[in-house]
Amino acid sequence: VLSLCCEACKKVVFHVPSELEAGTLVGRVNLKECLQSAELISSSDPVFKILEDGSVYTTSVVSLSSEKKTFTILLEDIQEHVEKRINVNLVADEKKTQKTRHARDTVLKRTKRTWGPIPSVMMENSLGPFPLQIQQVQSDTAQNYTIYYSAHGPGIDQDPKGLFYIERETGNIFATRAVDREQYASFQIICFATTPDGYSPEKPLKHIIKIEDDNDNAPYFNSSVQEFCVPENSKPGIEVGKMIAEDKDEPLTLHTALKYRIVSQTPTVTPVFSIHSDTGVISVLSPQLDRELVSKYILLVEVRDMAGQPFGLCSTGTAVITIEDTNDNAPSFKHVQYEAQVEENRVNVEILRISVADLDEPGSLGSRAVFEIIRGNDDRSFEITTDRNTNEGVLCVVKGLDYENSRQRILVITVNNEAPYVLAPHSRQLAQSTSTVTVKVIDVDEGPVFKPCFLSLEVKECEQMGTHIGRYLAEDPETGNGEDICYRIAPGQCNWINIGEKTGEIRTSKVLDRDVGEMRRGQCNITVLAIDRNGKTGTGTVQVIIKPGNKNYPRITKTEYVMCRDRKPICLTAQDADESPFSVPFVYNVADRSLSASWKVTRHNDKSAYLSPKGDIPFGKYIIPVSVSDNGGKQGISSITVNYCNCDTPSDCIEDGNVPPRDLPRADPNVTLGVWAILAMILGSLLLLLILITICGCCGSGVMHRQVTDDCANHNLIISNTEAPGEEVMDHSIIPLQNANDHGGYGVKTGDQQTFEMVKGKGHTLESVKGAGHQTLGSVKEGGGQPVMDTCRYSYSEWQNFTHPRLGEKVHLCRQDEEQKHSEDYLLSYNYEGKGSLAGSVGCCSDQHEEEALDFLDQLEPKFRTLAETCVKR
Repeated sequence: VLSLCCEACKKVVFHVPSELEAGTLVGRVNLKECLQSAELISSSDPVFKILEDGSVYTTSVVSLSSEKKTFTILLEDIQEHVEKRINVNLVADEKKTQKTRHARDTVLKRTKRTWGPIPSVMMENSLGPFPLQIQQVQSDTAQNYTIYYSAHGPGIDQDPKGLFYIERETGNIFATRAVDREQYASFQIICFATTPDGYSPEKPLKHIIKIEDDNDNAPYFNSSVQEFCVPENSKPGIEVGKMIAEDKDEPLTLHTALKYRIVSQTPTVTPVFSIHSDTGVISVLSPQLDRELVSKYILLVEVRDMAGQPFGLCSTGTAVITIEDTNDNAPSFKHVQYEAQVEENRVNVEILRISVADLDEPGSLGSRAVFEIIRGNDDRSFEITTDRNTNEGVLCVVKGLDYENSRQRILVITVNNEAPYVLAPHSRQLAQSTSTVTVKVIDVDEGPVFKPCFLSLEVKECEQMGTHIGRYLAEDPETGNGEDICYRIAPGQCNWINIGEKTGEIRTSKVLDRDVGEMRRGQCNITVLAIDRNGKTGTGTVQVIIKPGNKNYPRITKTEYVMCRDRKPICLTAQDADESPFSVPFVYNVADRSLSASWKVTRHNDKSAYLSPKGDIPFGKYIIPVSVSDNGGKQGISSITVNYCNCDTPSDCIEDGNVPPRDLPRADPNVTLGVWAILAMILGSLLLLLILITICGCCGSGVMHRQVTDDCANHNLIISNTEAPGEEVMDHSIIPLQNANDHGGYGVKTGDQQTFEMVKGKGHTLESVKGAGHQTLGSVKEGGGQPVMDTCRYSYSEWQNFTHPRLGEKVHLCRQDEEQKHSEDYLLSYNYEGKGSLAGSVGCCSDQHEEEALDFLDQLEPKFRTLAETCVKR
């Protein structure tokens, strides 16, 4: 193979056979001349592989059919961000092709290949002599070509450089010096076989040189001193810790097979620990671990390789084992009897310190003492605590002792530890340690003493000044009497209580009122001083509690009301400033007997009641005195003003300045109908009914029938009390109905409109207003024109239902023109709905125009007035 270099980093031409097998060396490119610092070498054509020395190999079969092939070698310096490209051209050469085929045929005749030897082995720390031959590589092509051998890689041209070299002609590999396996466990080098002209008939050979281990490293512990701890009285087999050692020699060989043993124990007593020879785990061997005897053990541990054989290498380490304390020693008093003394009435004073002995570790929970008084302290006069610094019990008096009651006290005290007691192996349970303390009480001259020292008194509110509340006395504890003792209230106390200087009587100095000053709190505590003749002073406390009283009477909050004609009851509500039980429930009554006949009060709830009239009363203003009593019996009277008004809403009767309240016309409530008037009304109704029956039975179907056929076919009035179509059927016989009064009133027919017109005064009429199936009787204003006869048909049953007082119709008296009050026009209407059923009703449009309606009814003709009066009453 001919390699020509034309201008490095630009173009390289290789003359090669037209067919190249996979793994064939194409040639070598001098990469260092192009980019010496190249870190990344790649090819643009994956068929060609570029090695670090610039050798170009094929990765698959290549056929140069076009007699020329081109690819690019890319060199990159990543750190300096530099790129270089080398263009490679392959040119087919027929001479090279024939020679290659001949050589390949010759090689195929051989069956033994020595180019790939087994990995070489070199002993670590070898003594030579050097150079030391360790392997030989040979190529079978050496029979046909002159082969030169070369190699590169770690140990040759890479660190450690110069450790190995290969003879160019023979392929022998030599080592120049000894190697440390712990530093270099193996080397991988690449061997090349080339002809003098640079052709490589063999692929580069990756050869491994393994360094065989020598037991040149002794095992060692990670730490020369390793510390462990274990509780005292631990059972045998409890793991204490693990000694960890390492060996740098080759793993999984005898050179790293380690064995452990305990060489010595300090203190040199019976062995109490053992170690596992393979794992190095230290365990408890003996149950006699007593911290109070030995608190720390030191073990010298040896580790040896070669499975513990005597010729193996070894080293030692130290294990320090601390015995942890447990509460296996109960505390005990140093003395079983103690004596102390204290003056009577002294408090918060230390009288004795008690020491204890405990063999457990000082400061630990197993040695901290906890004291308790188990007898002789029923009144809690004594208290014992622990001084953390000295671990002593401190006995104090927290409540004053009385010499006159007891001259000495005997206390029994016990002691324990904060940690629970643990019984040591092979030992018996100890009894709890106790000690007796005798406390002597020393007599002193005392001041007066109040009995009791705290007195609670109650007094009702509203009590007068000087009211006796109670008595608070003291006595001399030495003599037991209260003579020659003066009493005073300490300064700054309640100013509404005083005490008798000689008698000790407690009285009020003001009228008690819970709504004034300090009394709002409802109580006060008073410190009372008792002074004997020697000037000795005693103190006591009096608590005075003010109980609520019934000082306020209930009052009705609102006293003015408006009652309309619906006579809706008025709700009265009272309030009382007193507290329970002097407030609710309230009791209401009408205070004036003359008004109680027409007004009544009914209970609503605890606070409210309803006020309403008993019967018919005239409209007007009423002033009604109403008494309200609270639960304590205190009574208050309030005047309630009720404006009984003929109105719909109370706002219609509210006065505004000088304008009187609005009141509609009303009938005199004292007017009643006599017997003759009632009889006349009944006879008039019967007469109207008789006339209607006569008209319906006697009239034929002549002219009226012809007229109605054309004009009234769709204006029949059917009256029924049912929602479904009525059973009454219109009579086919047409009854002509003509009605006129003295003023020329008559029925008028105008198109589709039917009218019953009754002339009143100046043209006031009742008429029927046009509507879809809706007929109306009412008033119309003054008008002229010629009278026209109108006819409609009514059956007997229809007129009977129309005039029967059981019908639910009401007369609607609606004011047409509010401004023209002189006209007095009203509309009397009734509603008509579908298929002859009278579903509407006739009634008063406005109840507040009742008097105007009655005046209007007086002017109607008898037959309509009777109907209207009946409906108005209903």
